Amino acid sequence: MKIMFEETLINDFIDLAIREDIGDGDHTSLACIPESTLGKAKLLVKDQGIIAGIDIAKRIFHRFDANLSMQVMIEDGSSVKYGDIAFYVEGKSLSILQCERLVLNVMQRMSGVATQTNAYVKQLEGLKTKILDTRKTTPGMRILDKMAVKLGGGENHRMGLFDMILIKDNHIDYAGGIENAVKSVKAYLKAKNKNLKIEVEARSLADIKTILKLGGVHRILIDNFNIEQTQQAVELIKGQCESESSGGITFQTIRDYAACGVDYISVGALTHQIKSLDLSLKAI
Repeated sequence: MKIMFEETLINDFIDLAIREDIGDGDHTSLACIPESTLGKAKLLVKDQGIIAGIDIAKRIFHRFDANLSMQVMIEDGSSVKYGDIAFYVEGKSLSILQCERLVLNVMQRMSGVATQTNAYVKQLEGLKTKILDTRKTTPGMRILDKMAVKLGGGENHRMGLFDMILIKDNHIDYAGGIENAVKSVKAYLKAKNKNLKIEVEARSLADIKTILKLGGVHRILIDNFNIEQTQQAVELIKGQCESESSGGITFQTIRDYAACGVDYISVGALTHQIKSLDLSLKAI
């Protein structure tokens, strides 16, 4: 079911992106190049990082023109450097031109996310803590952003609001406290016959004690704690459920937080503060 859902999201994204870019026709290409002209192009890497989006590029080419063929030289998730050639594509020149910008937009962003993620993952080498993404993604491109995080060595948090319970500060405040929120969630899941993991945000050590006392929680989100408080929080949580740190954690301080023993650290910057990798599709 999950795979079908993801396939649908990807195909819907590609269809919308093609309509957005081409409209009623690529008039420049149509005016310059005969319909029957065949051509070949290469995806040239002009930067250093982790390549991502090869599989999506293949889907874009084939969805637009099933007769386009790709020869993959470098697999998704591989390290690349300036001058590398990631793939070759052959077929109708008009089809290659009409897919060019969409393929580059997707691959440059995905490669930027994968490269950024990989830098954070390497920062935690030797420690048990795993890097998680968040929902701070570009609307319509979340599935691609999360694929890129995985290719960079990170882990995916929930896909959306539907596949996990995450009781955050505003939920708690609107519900009238942690106890009310957690009890209401448990009753809701039982009534709806849904089996979703429950995570609850804690804003203090007292909150953590309350959450642990209530039980039935899969993970506690330790939000905006300093390093000393995080160490205390991990000691409280250890052996009872998973722990996740977030908020105010930078690339420079993330290893210190991980050293506290948290299971996960979620980093919004993986997908909303990235530098796209420089790539180019060049005619041969």
